Parts: sequence; structure tokens; C-alpha cells
Amino acid sequence: MEGYLLQIAKQYSFVQFYNRGRAGRRAKWAFYPYSSPTTMTTYHIVNGDCLADQLRQTKINQDFIICRECLIEGNVSAENISAFWAIRAKFIAQSYQVSTEEYFSKTKSEFEKLYSLPENSEICLWFENDLFCQTNMWFVISILADQARLKIFRIFPIIENKADTWKGFGISNPEKLEQAYYSKIEFTHDDIELGKNLWKAYQNGDLDKLSELSKFQSDCFEYLEEVCQAHIDRFPLDGFLGRPDRVIKEIIENKSKTFKIVFSEFADREGIYGFGDLQVKAIYERQMQSH
Repeated sequence: MEGYLLQIAKQYSFVQFYNRGRAGRRAKWAFYPYSSPTTMTTYHIVNGDCLADQLRQTKINQDFIICRECLIEGNVSAENISAFWAIRAKFIAQSYQVSTEEYFSKTKSEFEKLYSLPENSEICLWFENDLFCQTNMWFVISILADQARLKIFRIFPIIENKADTWKGFGISNPEKLEQAYYSKIEFTHDDIELGKNLWKAYQNGDLDKLSELSKFQSDCFEYLEEVCQAHIDRFPLDGFLGRPDRVIKEIIENKSKTFKIVFSEFADREGIYGFGDLQVKAIYERQMQSH
């Protein structure tokens, strides 16, 4: 599998989408004007700026709301949404050297658009199947769940080879992106409730509930059981290493101590996590110190 390089550009918002190129999961930083909701009926909620840029090469309407978060890491537990934004802004500022003001202006402001979508709009969720993307999507669904008369659809990447399962939209050309859009699947009420409950369990750190929910069958959630289990495996019992740490330790001990090689090998083995280089680097440094 190709690498996943996640770069944080200090002069822009921290969040990104990623091309899956040999050099890694590279962030593409661009911020585009947002059209007034009154002028459109279809909204595309995309997991990062790079995917939006890819979609601009298609004939699909260009009305994007961009998810610029990485809820796979950092504290997400909060009593209310205001506290949540404050917690996330603090975490991002400490972790990625992005000011809280920039987080609010580039990230929170995009999510706030979800609260003012007009009735009968078509909402298309462009998220991949890995844990990184799924946690972001669960959060988005939790916001949309309480809004009546929205038609919500899941857009899946077109994957033709099993080896590319976790490469997502990054390997899609404009034709494949259009094919993905016209193959969209509408969320039922039960699907929306499932997404909402997945976020609640994830946010509360309720691994037993997450495991229970992962058994539900839904056309809108591929690999749900595997993805939830991957998250649960990050927190083993009895003091053992979590799955990502264990795999990276294995690679260091048996293959290479060079980060570039460790990173690429981890992506090959554990693409289900969708980790970028910053997530892998933190684990790598931890294991190198213990090694």
C-alpha cells in the first residue's frame, strides 16, 4: 500500500485531506469560498480540502462543506458542543501549532454550516472506510441526525482491487468520482440512528457499546465491525500494548528502525486505521524510546 503522509501547515488550518501517493499521505491546503445555502439543494460534505479539489475536476456541483478534523486522536469527551469545540481547539493548538482562533475560523465554522441546511436538501457524505474517516463521519451524522427533512447519502470510493481497500478516494480519477456519486446510498432512519449512536459510544469511550453497535448490518457502513474492532484494539486489557504500538514495535524489531520504512510498512499492514505520518510518528517515537 502507498504511504500516508499527513503534513500540518502552520500558516493554514491544521486539517487536511490526503492524496495516497508514494511520498505519503500529503495534505493539500486550500480554502475556497462557500456559496450561500439558499442557492443550492445538494451539499457535499467532504473529508478534507484535497478531496474537494479532486471533485472540482468533475461535473458534480461544487457546493462543499469541508470536514477539517482528526477526531481519531485527542480528547473528544465533552458535556456540550461548546465545551467540545473548546477542547478540540486546545488539543489542536497544542499538537499542531495552530492557533485556537484559526481552528475556530477554519474548522468549527465549516461544521456550523451543518446546522443551517435548508429542508429537503440532498446531503452527500464523502468519507472513506478507515477509522480516521469514520470517526469524522460519525460526528457529522450526530449533527445531521436532529435535522428533519434532509436526504442524507453515503458516497463510497470505487475500489476495484482488494489491495486498494483502504486507499479510498485518493486513487480515484474524475470518472470514478462521478461513478461513486451516482452510486450513492441513502441513509434510512435506522442508519442515521446507528451513526449517531456510534459517535456517542466513541465519544464516551464506551468500547462495549461500540462493539455491540458494530454488529448491526447497514449498507451505509462498510467494514463497520472491523473498524470498530481496530479502535477497541488500541486499548487492550492487562497492560499489553495496543494494536498500533504492537505492530510498530514488531516492524522496528524485525524489519527496520528507519521511520520512512516503518511508516510504509504500517500503512501496508494497518491501513484500516487511516493514520497519517504524525499519528504513526508519535507511536514510533514511543516505541524507539522503550526499545
